[in-house]
Amino acid sequence: MKKKYALAALGLAGALALTGCGGGGAGSTPGAGSEGSADKGDMLIGVSMPTQTSERWIADGEAVEKGLEDAGYQVELQYAGDDIPTQGQQIDQMITKGADLLIIAAIDGTALSSQLDAAAAANIPVISYDRLIRDSEHVDFYVTFDNYKVGVQQATSLLTGLGVLDADGKETGEKGPFNVELFAGSLDDNNAHFFWQGAIDTLKPYMDEGVIAVPSGQTEIEQAAILRWQQETAQKRMEDLLTSTYGNGTKLDGVLSPYDGLSRGIITALQGTGGLGASIADGLPVVSGQDAEIASVTLIDQGVQFASIFKDTRKLAEQSVIVAESMLDGDEPEANDTETYDNGVKVVPSHLLQSDIVYADSITSLLVDSGYWTQAEVESGVAE
Repeated sequence: MKKKYALAALGLAGALALTGCGGGGAGSTPGAGSEGSADKGDMLIGVSMPTQTSERWIADGEAVEKGLEDAGYQVELQYAGDDIPTQGQQIDQMITKGADLLIIAAIDGTALSSQLDAAAAANIPVISYDRLIRDSEHVDFYVTFDNYKVGVQQATSLLTGLGVLDADGKETGEKGPFNVELFAGSLDDNNAHFFWQGAIDTLKPYMDEGVIAVPSGQTEIEQAAILRWQQETAQKRMEDLLTSTYGNGTKLDGVLSPYDGLSRGIITALQGTGGLGASIADGLPVVSGQDAEIASVTLIDQGVQFASIFKDTRKLAEQSVIVAESMLDGDEPEANDTETYDNGVKVVPSHLLQSDIVYADSITSLLVDSGYWTQAEVESGVAE
């Protein structure tokens, strides 16, 4: 996976040069708030990632680590195995070791208050990475994608696959009705709520007009949520829906899925009723996704999964390093959103990145030409 970050690292070096790399940095006391002449090589940045069960989090961790090391910092990267106490303990250890800054992608955005209190007491700034940490005033900055827009894009891809919208996003006049089931992410992940709201706001006019129907009646996020974004849980829920709602011959036309891992679980359940070789052309429902994971990109290329949302995590990692560099130089990071992301205690200044919808005909332009995946990886479904 590391090979794909070479271009991002080159871009990062230039970007860092523009942020004033020669600043005084932090002093001997942990954190960026004190004046001093500490060398970058003496500064430690703790990076806490939620899990290694998803290829995107492995890639994020490696990219952030490489970017920080290339900038001259020491890095401690830890994965928490989707276990909340483990993540808390790992962050506690980073603070004890004298970390100068923390970059945290939280498993549960509400479970780290004591760690953030300890970080603040030690003057250690905290960057919330992709997932907003909630219920604490000690979140200094948030780096993420426009998550509401990601939800809009997920719903848009579903509507496109159903033929309600054309390739340019314009209405075709198709009235359906189309039977759709809805899936959401983990309720303890703040992003899941943004994804859901963006998707539901996009689908609701069509639901109100009868173009889209949800035969199961499960239209609330609490009914659709998949704890910890687990593929097996999504598969089981889809199997249950097929049994309870579609056993009478009712046709399922599409599934709103907010993440590729869930999509693959959903597709496994659907193929269990339609044959392992089933594709959209054979009548498999249209399934959305997110993260452009290579296994799902291959399914899109094969006509099995309809679409995914490409969030270029190289750019996310790069931006987090730029923000860290700015903070450790005693500067204020550049935010492009200071209104949207209220964590329950404060509105956290944020830098939002943009995402793209990946369809079969845009795999090459978005993913292969950019060096995110190679053509060989797309064909095999395995990252080299």
